[in-house]
Amino acid sequence: MNKILAQVDQVFTYTSELRREFHRQPELGFQEVHTAEIILRELSKLDGFSIQSGIAETGIIALFKGGSPGKTILLRFDMDALPVTENTGVDYSSQNEGIMHACGHDGHMAIGLSVAKVLAENYRDLPGRIKFVFQPAEEGLGGARRMIAAGVLEDPEPDIVLGLHLWNEKELGWLGISDGPVMSASETFQISIKGKGGHGGKPHESVDPIVAAANIVTSLQSLVSREVPPLDSAVITVSSIHGGQIHNVIPETVTLAGTIRTFTETTRQLVLERFHQIVDGVAKAHLCSAEIEVIDISPAVTNQPEVAEVMRQTAVSLFPDAELDDNYQTMASEDMAFLMQGMPGCYSFVGSANPKLGLDAKHHQPDFNFDEEALKTGVALLIGGASRFLTD
Repeated sequence: MNKILAQVDQVFTYTSELRREFHRQPELGFQEVHTAEIILRELSKLDGFSIQSGIAETGIIALFKGGSPGKTILLRFDMDALPVTENTGVDYSSQNEGIMHACGHDGHMAIGLSVAKVLAENYRDLPGRIKFVFQPAEEGLGGARRMIAAGVLEDPEPDIVLGLHLWNEKELGWLGISDGPVMSASETFQISIKGKGGHGGKPHESVDPIVAAANIVTSLQSLVSREVPPLDSAVITVSSIHGGQIHNVIPETVTLAGTIRTFTETTRQLVLERFHQIVDGVAKAHLCSAEIEVIDISPAVTNQPEVAEVMRQTAVSLFPDAELDDNYQTMASEDMAFLMQGMPGCYSFVGSANPKLGLDAKHHQPDFNFDEEALKTGVALLIGGASRFLTD
């Protein structure tokens, strides 16, 4: 394992420079044209790879073939940025106005290319194959689904799927590698409550959708607190309410929108069923009607215990002084879940915040940035994990 750490140190300047190049030129989902060009430029310099590009618009698959037959490990790295205006003040700030790598995907791609570089230069005799997947449009646009539809899980089918996330919720030196669900399933919803508009001073002549909407919001919170088992978890957040424009006019329609998060399929099905029943029932109780649209964004990211255990052993061997958390979950979601459905896999979290350097802003914020030392951790963890699986 010391050899891996030394190899990672040797390429760190490369890793950091790549991360900053990606950071300067962020692109939104399915628009990662220049981003893909950088990835292809770097992969083309390496021996031992067969490369496919233009998958799901801008996605890339690079297959590293070892020296003998064996397992296939899939490593996935997301590519897209966010519609956020950067406010970090760093000299490698975004040059694309209103777009920013505010979630660490620039670091993920740099980690992926650095893993590829170290493997190509030092592990040509490794048995098996490693399939590098650079995926567009993770941020809610369905990039993983489109990559799967394009055949990313075929020819060859992976035996194990690995991924990671730089994680500013935790500080540098922390690692989260847990069994079971680690990131929540996610649905978005939109509700249209229709009543009967009228004069604000004569509510008895109207059917007020605002009152119905208010009761729907509070009733949905009772679903979480009174129907979801207390040792399970669920979130229903109504994040948007729109209705009415004038102080003395009751509107005809009010719209609600928000998100639903769950970890287990049993709880997910319970929440979705009761969500529809409550919204429809409360609307009818107020003489209104409800149109409900629920969109499935992603299932829960679920680690197979056997794979997670190997990754924990790898982490302990590489980083004996790290804080290893084997019971970490977050209500954030990730479409990596689709790649892991029905596949043995593990998704790890790498602490990347450093408050002493002012690098502790949360993900998706204009001042988000991370300690680049975390890049070393990510590169070493994936090299160590992949090589363990291929040689066991």
